[in-house]
Amino acid sequence: MNTPRVAAIHDLSGFGRCSLSIVMPTLSAMGVQCCPLPTAYLSTHTGGFSGNTFLDLTDQMAPVTAHWNSEGVTFDAVYTGFMGGREQMALTADFIRTFKTDHTCIVIDPVMGDHGKPYRTYTDEMCAAMVELAKFADVLTPNRTEAAILLGVPYGELTLASEDECRKWARALSCDGTRSVVLTGVSLADDTVGAVCYDRERSKVTFVQAQKVEEQFHGTGDLFASVLT
Repeated sequence: MNTPRVAAIHDLSGFGRCSLSIVMPTLSAMGVQCCPLPTAYLSTHTGGFSGNTFLDLTDQMAPVTAHWNSEGVTFDAVYTGFMGGREQMALTADFIRTFKTDHTCIVIDPVMGDHGKPYRTYTDEMCAAMVELAKFADVLTPNRTEAAILLGVPYGELTLASEDECRKWARALSCDGTRSVVLTGVSLADDTVGAVCYDRERSKVTFVQAQKVEEQFHGTGDLFASVLT
């Protein structure tokens, strides 16, 4: 049996358990060959640190894409995460168009923000570009903030307090059932947290809940998306 192969288009943070430092070992531990295409190198992640370095690797994305294509490399999945600018999202779209086949799953984690606000590195133009990139997704994994941005609705209106509300927004994110959705950060009880999942193959919504831990963690979204991929 051939080893599954995933292209991971994401940033790499030197310190902090997140991004490709989480993605690569997780996929490898699950028996998947992870082929990283870094969008940027940061000395630390941006949550809780200031003054981090940022090495933009945009100029490497097209040459890497062309080289892999010339070598006949194929992928079972493409997983995208943090983007450093609009041009990177356009290059990622080109990558997907180059390597997408009937058997390639496109998993897009639309990393844009949390707690009702975009991340400090994201502009309105970048958020609009991510909305376009998300159209390539077979599986989309937004949190509540990112879901509001993708749908163009105010964060306060996108409430996830009941199963009916969760179903409504998950189906809206599915683009008329054309893509599967895992909407994270759903708490259906005070002591639980989880996700609402829309499966496009079965047109079915399911809920996953686990015991809530009252701490702030970095990299959990990257870990979750890696396992899902």
